Amino acid sequence: MISPTQMSEGRGSPNSASFRETPLQIIHIIGNFMRIWSVYSMYRFLSQTGASVALFIFCCLAPSSVIFLAMQKPWKGRPLTNAQVVPSIINGGITALYFILWGKGLKSCGPLRAVLAEYSGAVLGVLSALLYGWKGHVWKKVGGLIAMLTSFYFLSQGYIPDIENRQEQVLGMKVMAVPIFAGILSALRRVIARRVSLKNQLKRRLHAITTASATCFLFPVAMWDMIIGTSSDSSEQLPFSTWAYLSTILFGIILIFYVDSIAEERLHMVFSSPRHLMVAGGCIIVMEIVYKMDFSLPGFLICSIILGFGIFEATSLDRKRKGSQSPDLSDEISGDQIQMHSLPT
Repeated sequence: MISPTQMSEGRGSPNSASFRETPLQIIHIIGNFMRIWSVYSMYRFLSQTGASVALFIFCCLAPSSVIFLAMQKPWKGRPLTNAQVVPSIINGGITALYFILWGKGLKSCGPLRAVLAEYSGAVLGVLSALLYGWKGHVWKKVGGLIAMLTSFYFLSQGYIPDIENRQEQVLGMKVMAVPIFAGILSALRRVIARRVSLKNQLKRRLHAITTASATCFLFPVAMWDMIIGTSSDSSEQLPFSTWAYLSTILFGIILIFYVDSIAEERLHMVFSSPRHLMVAGGCIIVMEIVYKMDFSLPGFLICSIILGFGIFEATSLDRKRKGSQSPDLSDEISGDQIQMHSLPT
C-alpha cells in the first residue's frame, strides 16, 4: 500500500526533475549562442580576408585536438580495441570532409543558411525507413523530407534576406547543396560515434581520437592551399582574426561538443531535433541583428517553421511503438542519429 508521503513525492517528482534540468537548459542555450557567435566571427573573417577555408579549419582543429587529447587521455584507462579505434579514425576523415564542405558553404551562403543546413542530417531517418521498409513511417518521413527540401529551396532563393535586396541574395540549390551535404556528413559522424561508443566516458575518449584523425586528414589539404593559395596578410585584420580563431577553437569545436553531450545525456535532446532548432533559431535572430545582416524576420520564421516540421516528421516514430519503449530510448530514437541505429556498420 502506498503511503501519502510516497504519493506526494511521486506527484512532486516531475516538478523537481524539471527544476534540476533548468540549469542544464541554460547551459545548452549559452553554449549554442557562443558557438553561433563563433560562426558569425568566422564568416566575417573569411569573407573580408579571403583566407583559405581548409587552412583556417586546420589551424583551429590542430590546437583543439591537442586540448581534447590532454583532457581525455585516450591512452589511459581501459585499453581501446581496434573495433573502436579504427572506426574513430575513419570518422575523422568524415569529420574533416564535413568541416571543409561546411566552411565553404559558410563562405558562399552566409552563416544563417550554413547553420540551418546542418539540420539536413535528419534525412538519415528517411533513409533508414526506406531501406528497412517501415511501411507505417515511409510516407510520413517522405513528407518531412519534402518539407525540409522546401525550406532549403526558400533559403536558396533568398526568402530570408530583406525583400528589397532579395535578387542579390539568390544562390540556387547548386550552391546550397554544399552545406546541405555537409549537414548530412555531420549527422553520419554522430551516428558512427554513437555506435562505436556506448558509454559517455568512452565517447569522449574516442572523440579525442576522431579530432586528431581529422586534423591529420586536413593537414595535406591545408598545406596545399597554403602553397598555391593566395590570402591577404594585412596586419589590420590581426585583432579580428585572433578572435575568429579563438572563438572557433573554444566555442565552435570544444565547448559545443560538451554542451551537446550534456543535452543528449541529461536533456535527451539530440542535434537534429525541433527543440535544438528552436534554440539555434533564437541565437541566429540575435546575431543577425547584432551583426546588422540583411535579414527578414518573417521570412526566417516561415523557413524555420517549415524546417522544424520537416525534421519532426522525418525523425518521428509511430506513437504506439514509442509508448512500448523506455522514455530514454524513445527520446533518443527521435533524433536523426538514433534513427540510424539499424543501419549496417
